[in-house]
Amino acid sequence: MRASVAPNRQSQLPGSVSSAAAAAKLLEKKKEFEAVAALERASAQFVKRIEELGDDFDVMADAGIVHGQVLEQWPNMFRILSLFLSQREQRADDENASATTRGERLVRVPIEELRPTNSNAA
Repeated sequence: MRASVAPNRQSQLPGSVSSAAAAAKLLEKKKEFEAVAALERASAQFVKRIEELGDDFDVMADAGIVHGQVLEQWPNMFRILSLFLSQREQRADDENASATTRGERLVRVPIEELRPTNSNAA
């Protein structure tokens, strides 16, 4: 009986070796598949981040256009301000000139000197 058991063990040995090799190969393929899936997820996240970065660049470009339009208006604003200030100065000069020609002036009159004091009244 022992002789018959030994051939059975030898015949099972190559099957178990091929099964172990298949299991190792399956495990290797499984790890490879998981690595590829992780790479795909990372790539998808990277693409999403790059797209969001592109959107941010679009917003910054629009802000640059608006900034340029604002800067373009500064010379007009200073021109208008200059016109306003020159008209205000001209009006002030005209009012001073008309006041002096009509003889109108503001004069400070000390009220204390105009009121009778108690020593003068007694």
